[in-house]
Amino acid sequence: MTDLSKLPVTVITGFLGSGKTTLIRHLMQNPGGRRLAVVVNEFGDVGVDGEILKSCAIPDCPEENILELANGCICCTVADDFIPTIQALMALDPRPDHILIETSGLALPKPLLKAFDWPDIRSKITVDGVIALADAEAVAAGRFAPDVARVDAQRLADDSLDHETPLSEVFEDQIACADIVLLTKPDLAGPGGVAKAKEIIAAEAPRPLPVIEVAEGAVDPRVILGLEAAAEDDMDARPSHHDDAADHDHEDFDSIVVDLPELADPRDLVAAIERLATERNILRVKGYAAVAGKPMRLLVQAVGARVRHQFDRPWKPDEARQGRLVVIAEHDDIDRAVIEAALRPQTQPAE
Repeated sequence: MTDLSKLPVTVITGFLGSGKTTLIRHLMQNPGGRRLAVVVNEFGDVGVDGEILKSCAIPDCPEENILELANGCICCTVADDFIPTIQALMALDPRPDHILIETSGLALPKPLLKAFDWPDIRSKITVDGVIALADAEAVAAGRFAPDVARVDAQRLADDSLDHETPLSEVFEDQIACADIVLLTKPDLAGPGGVAKAKEIIAAEAPRPLPVIEVAEGAVDPRVILGLEAAAEDDMDARPSHHDDAADHDHEDFDSIVVDLPELADPRDLVAAIERLATERNILRVKGYAAVAGKPMRLLVQAVGARVRHQFDRPWKPDEARQGRLVVIAEHDDIDRAVIEAALRPQTQPAE
């Protein structure tokens, strides 16, 4: 790459828990000869995804090439956060060959693409492609697609009723902006679920899109890097529900951080998260926990009622053995008192 060439950027979008961090970790370990840099955009102030990626940094993507923005949506803070971050990566020596941007699961990708039109970076950066990840099991279950017949009946009864749910809008905007869709966790969906998910994606996409099944983020980098889509110059082909809006916000969603004392038994916390997902429509829980008597920190990642946890690293000598969880849901489903009451009673160690 010469100094006059534009630095390619791949935007990786997808709903909460769709597997974006797993994909980036795979690309870091299989860069295809590229020196990578990564920007992670978290929703909430506990940097789970960024720390996971830094823990597996390698020579082709060292820790200093992994930058984290935990101030909400990148495109809402272009001048203050996004442009300085990109400039910092471009100033690295050696300069990266390719930048990966992991958006928040709640982010709308098209406003981020518009940020690449800023004069400070347009001449130096190009959007190589937009990769949308979709959870095959969730899509097959119809969680992001409206029931057309029911919607039509409701609209006939009340013309002022908005038939789109916030989740469906986010999902549809991500698909509409994509160059390639990666259908993740196909093993959980099964052949029938995968087929159904592909039907739903094809119906939502504004143009034919490649849809590739991917398990555990394992995809050949040649498939998704080097697309040369120049997406910043192709905005009209990427329609959005929010094209007519002067700007956008994320008031449909909210997040809180819950501090936890040591766990007596991780299974109790898992059960509490599962209940919150079912009873309070909690979308996502991620963070860390301390388990009494265990020297390792427990990493917790939940998508709805599907909870995964594992010990990821030893507690550092200067760290307090205290857990922190980010809880994300639609705004009206966030009730701090209820959520804290559900999580904290499960965490006291046995006498």
